[in-house]
Amino acid sequence: MQSRHFCLALLLTVCGFSAHADPLRVIAHDSFDLSKPVLADFEKQTGIKVELIKAGDAGQMLNKLILTRANPIADVVFGIDNTLVGRAAQAGIIDPYTPKAGAKPVRFTLPNGVVSVDYGYVTLNLDKAWFAKSKLPLPKRLDDLTLPAYRNLLVVENPATSSTGLAFLLSTIRAMGEERAFQFWARLRQNGLKVSNGWSQAYYTEFTRNGGARPIVLSYATSPAAEVFYSKQKLNAAPTDNLLLPGAVFQQVEGIALIKGGHERAAAAKFIEFMRSDAVQKDLQTKMWMYPVVSGTPQAAVFGLVREPVQHQTPSAAEIQKNAPAWVKRWIRVVLK
Repeated sequence: MQSRHFCLALLLTVCGFSAHADPLRVIAHDSFDLSKPVLADFEKQTGIKVELIKAGDAGQMLNKLILTRANPIADVVFGIDNTLVGRAAQAGIIDPYTPKAGAKPVRFTLPNGVVSVDYGYVTLNLDKAWFAKSKLPLPKRLDDLTLPAYRNLLVVENPATSSTGLAFLLSTIRAMGEERAFQFWARLRQNGLKVSNGWSQAYYTEFTRNGGARPIVLSYATSPAAEVFYSKQKLNAAPTDNLLLPGAVFQQVEGIALIKGGHERAAAAKFIEFMRSDAVQKDLQTKMWMYPVVSGTPQAAVFGLVREPVQHQTPSAAEIQKNAPAWVKRWIRVVLK
């Protein structure tokens, strides 16, 4: 009997069929990306077929998971970060997971059973050619962006729908204090601030580097390196740069988690461990443009073109969980209404 089962399993593998009747449903934000050979190797080694569900920005993704928690649309979620982990836990959509014993040490962790995978820095990027042509001095403080000289130059993401936008809001509050921060946001609005729903729209539609009208965009500290990596022409320097202004740098830690009520529990656990594997930790650097969370992972050479920020203004996950909902509501009143 045992040998017959072994033969049947071997036949299924040879014929290209997964031992798992149902695919593993992985929901992620739109920026999730892994090289096809890396993902294919996971499927080959485990017999698990991965069905990837792209769900917009991280904030939009979380909203979808909350709305569908009675009948979950996925088994595992990637992209819950330190701006959203408290809200995800409060909504009851996460089943805590503990990585296997003996795993390599990591630089940063997340609470509530979410497993950290990567980290990066949300900050302002600028179009170097635009500023050189306009001969406009670079802003030295966040408050400079409220001056008439910088009117209609900035685009940021909406913190109600974007984890990137929420990160920037949180960093301004951490640096300035709540009252002064919202005064700053009110002045930004009066100075022609543009708000987009997510990072892709801000960077690929509104930013002057991609044909838009805004030469300052809220993005990531690694974005200039990505510009060089993807350029069709060989570049010795990045065409964009970071504005590492005090109050404008947030350390984002992203993670992966089991979804409560998901079906493929064993397969989901294997995928979580896979996201901390050497192959993924190396690959994500030039696919998702984040730093690897596993200590000792070699850094991509192109990251040498940018400085990893040494200072950032990042509230704790507990502080974010306690205050972020009220701060976002206040931001909407101040900036959008």
